[in-house]
Amino acid sequence: MKSNLTPLGPKADKDTVRRSNLSLVLRAVRDEGEGEATRAGVAARVGLTRAAVSSLVEQLLESGFLTESGKTFSGQAGRPGTALKTARTGPAGLGVEVNIDYVSVCVVDLAGTGRVRLTEHLDNRGTPPAEVLARAAGIAARTLDSAREQELYPVGVALALPGLVSGGAVRQAPNLGWNQVPAEELFAAALTAEHPGHQELPVRSENEANLAALAELWFGGLERIRSFLYLTGEIGVGGALVIDGELLRGAHGFAGEIGHVVVDPNGPQCRCGSRGCLEQYAGQAALLRAAGVDGGGGLGVAELEKRVRAGDARAVGAVAEAGRMLGRVLSGAVNLLDPDAVVLGGIYRNLMPWLAAPADEELTGRVVSGLWAPGGGRLRASSVAGDAARGAAALVMTDVLADPVAYARPAMA
Repeated sequence: MKSNLTPLGPKADKDTVRRSNLSLVLRAVRDEGEGEATRAGVAARVGLTRAAVSSLVEQLLESGFLTESGKTFSGQAGRPGTALKTARTGPAGLGVEVNIDYVSVCVVDLAGTGRVRLTEHLDNRGTPPAEVLARAAGIAARTLDSAREQELYPVGVALALPGLVSGGAVRQAPNLGWNQVPAEELFAAALTAEHPGHQELPVRSENEANLAALAELWFGGLERIRSFLYLTGEIGVGGALVIDGELLRGAHGFAGEIGHVVVDPNGPQCRCGSRGCLEQYAGQAALLRAAGVDGGGGLGVAELEKRVRAGDARAVGAVAEAGRMLGRVLSGAVNLLDPDAVVLGGIYRNLMPWLAAPADEELTGRVVSGLWAPGGGRLRASSVAGDAARGAAALVMTDVLADPVAYARPAMA
């Protein structure tokens, strides 16, 4: 969750300047991660005087956003500085991923560290949306109880949802059979019913692939790559595009539906109403069917992975064909969008040893710039850290980092 740190100019009023500078200092300490931040180091980074940073640090310490411990030497003459860290207690973010065959809930702290995780495998297809979201709220309520035992207090919820998501609703999620579902409203009501008497948490929602891409950006170790195309393979195939560290959502928030790019107009019928979509060749159900694996969900995927590792010809062939289809569609996206890298997540991550070569071959032959080469590092597996629930929880924390005063004890405000 790296940030561009820029102090406000002199025309801003004093309270706005103070709030902005508190945010600058808090984010600067957070961005150090496992490194040691000092007042002097923060001052140099954000462009404020040491005296100003010391005052801001004291406010953040008093309000519980930062902690200090031990000494660290700067390597320069003078007194050693005190090491600063973001607090492991206090405000937290709650992320809830509702997918076709599971619900995953995650709580992160100010540093973006995942502190609590609960996942339940549920077949949500054919179940009324209100019931699915009530189940998710029940899992979230148990997660909140665990978080509070660690003195973490979530200040908001972000829902990671499949399909077309905007305005608090799932406009269309073909694999769930959802249309015009007011997901935020239903989830908020269910969470309140699960936790009567507790403070109501604000709820927002976003497409799950977008949030997985943000988790990859913030936590996935992409080094200096700030522009990439992210694909997540589950029962559906979702996509997201990050440009210069920001999500490209499109005019209506629906960018990234790469799973419904048509590979063959005469191909199999897709749940979206079209024919021959990528999902029908590289989605989880298509892969398992082509590999001859009975069943679905996590058990089916585990069996597929077992067979390809054992060299089963049918399974290896099915994964390779899915890789070729992915490569063909991705080549069009790379030609159009020119990302630095393509990151494959979901079920594709563990299948990369068998998926990557055929996908790379298609990309090499079809990317017109000539910049794509097999094994060149532009096609990558996602990290374990890049998941939608964690991305959703971390999205909540961006608000806290942007304005800590709004989430502080009364003493700071």
